[in-house]
Amino acid sequence: MTQPSSEQSSPATASGPWPGNGLPAESQPPAHPRRWWGLAVLGLAQLMILLDGTIVNVALPSLQRDLGMADGDRPWVITSYTLAFGGLLLLAGRIADLVGRRRVFLAGLAGFAVASGAGGLAPTAGALFAARAFQGVFAALLAASALALITTTFSDPRERRRAIAVFGALGGTGGALGVTLGGVLTDGLGWRWCLYVNVPIALAALAGSVLMPPDTAPHRRGRLDLPGAILACGGLTALVYAFSAAKRYGWGAAPVLGPLAGGAVLLALFAVRQRRAAEPLLPPRLLRDRARVAALFAGGCLMAAQLSVSLFLTFHLQTVLGWSAARTGLGFLPLSVITTLTATQLGTRLLPRLGARVMMTAGLCIAALGLLRLSLITPDDGYATGVLPALAFFGIGMGTTFLALMTTATAQLPAEDAGIASAALNSAQQVGGSIGSAVFNTAAASAAAGFDGTSRAATLHGFATAAHWPLAGLLIAAVGTGLAARRTPSA
Repeated sequence: MTQPSSEQSSPATASGPWPGNGLPAESQPPAHPRRWWGLAVLGLAQLMILLDGTIVNVALPSLQRDLGMADGDRPWVITSYTLAFGGLLLLAGRIADLVGRRRVFLAGLAGFAVASGAGGLAPTAGALFAARAFQGVFAALLAASALALITTTFSDPRERRRAIAVFGALGGTGGALGVTLGGVLTDGLGWRWCLYVNVPIALAALAGSVLMPPDTAPHRRGRLDLPGAILACGGLTALVYAFSAAKRYGWGAAPVLGPLAGGAVLLALFAVRQRRAAEPLLPPRLLRDRARVAALFAGGCLMAAQLSVSLFLTFHLQTVLGWSAARTGLGFLPLSVITTLTATQLGTRLLPRLGARVMMTAGLCIAALGLLRLSLITPDDGYATGVLPALAFFGIGMGTTFLALMTTATAQLPAEDAGIASAALNSAQQVGGSIGSAVFNTAAASAAAGFDGTSRAATLHGFATAAHWPLAGLLIAAVGTGLAARRTPSA
C-alpha cells in the first residue's frame, strides 16, 4: 500500500511501500556516517521540550505556596509555555527553512538553557511566567528544526522510518516522563529543579551537536511573511487564551468570548493572507493533501488526550489514592515504557505492511480504549486494576500512531519545505494540547461542582466525566484518518 497524495505519488523503492523524499532510490544521496549520532542529539532536544510541558504539573502546589501565587494564576505556569510554543511554531518553521535548520536548532538549545535557568531563579510568579514564555519561544525553534533535520538527514526510507519511530516515541514518552521526573525532583530537591534540570540537558545536546551531520538540504530563498506571522501567532494565542480562561471566567464571559471571536477573525485573515502572499508562511499546497490535514488534526487530538490523561492521573493518584508527588510520577512510568516499545519495535515493522491509514486509525482507537477505561474508574479501583490497564491501552495506541502520523505529515515534500511541515505538525499538537487541556479542566470542574458527594468522589467524578471530551476527539480523528486516505486505488 502506498501512502497517497493529492498531487503526486512516491516512486517505489526496495525498502517497501512507503514514500521517501520524492527521489528514486538511485538518486538518494549517500548516508552520512554520523546520522545516528545526530538522531541522538535531536531526540534529546525533543525529549527535553516535551518533557517540559508536564514536568511542573506535580510541582504546582509547591511553587504556588513558595511564590504566593493566586489559584486563578496557577494555570499560567503551563499556559505561558504552551501559548508561546504553539503560537510561534509556524514562524519558527519558516525561519528554519530560510536561515538553516542546524543554525536554528543550535540557537534554540542555547536559548532554552538560559530561559530554564532564569525560571529556576524566578523570585516572583510574574518572573516565572515570563521565563516559561521564553522557554516556549525557544522550544518552537527546536521543534520546528529537529524533525526537519531528521527528514533531510535520513535519505533511505527504511532508516527514516526507524529514525522517526524513535523520535516519535520520545515525543510520546516526554509528557509521561515529565510527570515522573517532576515528582521525583519536587520531593527530593524542590520545584526549582524542575526547571534547572533542562540546563545540563541542553548543554549536553549543544556539545553533542559538534558531531552532527551538516545540514546540506537546500534553503528556501526569500523573506519572512511577517504579516502572516502576526496574524497566525495572534490568532492562535487568542484561541488558546480563551480556552484557558474558560475555567476561571466561564464560557459565556467576555474574557472568553472576546478572545475567542478575535482569534477566529485573525485566523480567517491569516487564511486569506496565505492565498495572496507571494511567499506565504504556511504554503496552501501543504494542505491540499487530505491525508496530511487528517494527520495534523489527529496530532492535535492525540496531544489533547495525552495532556488530559496526565492531568487526570496527577490529581487522581494524589487526591483520591493519596500518593506522594514522587510516587505519582513513578506511576506514569509504564506509559513511557509501553509507548516507546510499541513505537520502536511494533510500529516500524507494521507500517510498511499495513500502511499509514490502518496504523493511525487503529492506534487512535486503541488510545480511545484507554480513555474509556479511565472514564469508568471508581474510588474503589486501585492502581493495578484501574489505572494500569488504561495506561497500557493508551500507551499502545500512542506508540502505534506516532510513526505513521509524523511520516504522513512530512512525506512527499521538497526538502526546502521540511521545516514548515514539521512546524505545522508541532503547532497542531501544541495548540490541540492547549485547547484540549483547557476544555478538559473546565469540564472536570463543572462536573465536580454539580456532584453530590464527598470531595474525593466529586474530584474523580469530574475527571471521569471530562475524559469523554478527549475520547470523542480521538474517535473523530480516527474517522478522519480512515477516510482521508481513500483517494487512490492503492489506499
